[in-house]
Amino acid sequence: MSGHSKWATIKHKKAKVDAQKGVTFAKFAREITVAAKAGGTSPEANFRLRTAIDNAKAAGLPNDNIKRAVDKASSGGGGDNFEEISYEGYGPGGVAILIQTMTDNRNRTAGDIRSYFNKNSGNLGETGCVGWMFKEEGSISINKENTDHDQLFEIAINAGAEDFSEEDDEYKIITTPELLQEIAEQIQQAGYKLKTVEITRNPENTVPITDIDTVKILLKLLDSIESHDDVQNVYANFEIDDDLLETASI
Repeated sequence: MSGHSKWATIKHKKAKVDAQKGVTFAKFAREITVAAKAGGTSPEANFRLRTAIDNAKAAGLPNDNIKRAVDKASSGGGGDNFEEISYEGYGPGGVAILIQTMTDNRNRTAGDIRSYFNKNSGNLGETGCVGWMFKEEGSISINKENTDHDQLFEIAINAGAEDFSEEDDEYKIITTPELLQEIAEQIQQAGYKLKTVEITRNPENTVPITDIDTVKILLKLLDSIESHDDVQNVYANFEIDDDLLETASI
């Protein structure tokens, strides 16, 4: 399992707990507001907004919060002052880390991210230092329950998907960024409900981490970054044995 998949699995489990506390809600609301501001407030005509809303609902964001986030964009009260900025660096063990943020104060965000690296045996690098290690891809996930594997596979591959796999309780479809919307819409038209649709970054290569102390510090660093209000996505290229990961799990 790749570093991104490992971290994505950890985040998925953690998000269930965070969602109960409202920790992740602000991030989904911010993405909805920015998407609505950039492409219009109609989900039918704005694919980014539609996927942002669907992903937010899947994470448990209440409908009232979603409506307020869209209204904030339509009323001119949000979206303009946010910048989408990426940060790159190395964590303990030489793990490459790519961070995507949405911030209204780049000095605050950069300072906080730098402090997380410094406190956890990492180094915040220059733009481009690790970004090239991560391939941009489209990702679609669908719950296995009440899903016809063979039909879904055929639809995805015929539509141009690059990969189709099973992960725990869901099917994962990988596409090029350019075909993400087309493939997602074809799957929806076939009657399937999409769990998540997103542009993601997957590592081209991974770094094996076998020392338990290094694993603990790395997970602490990633968790600190992920928990920051301005951070939307975190990608890392580590490879850790499942048993070791379980032992050091945050």
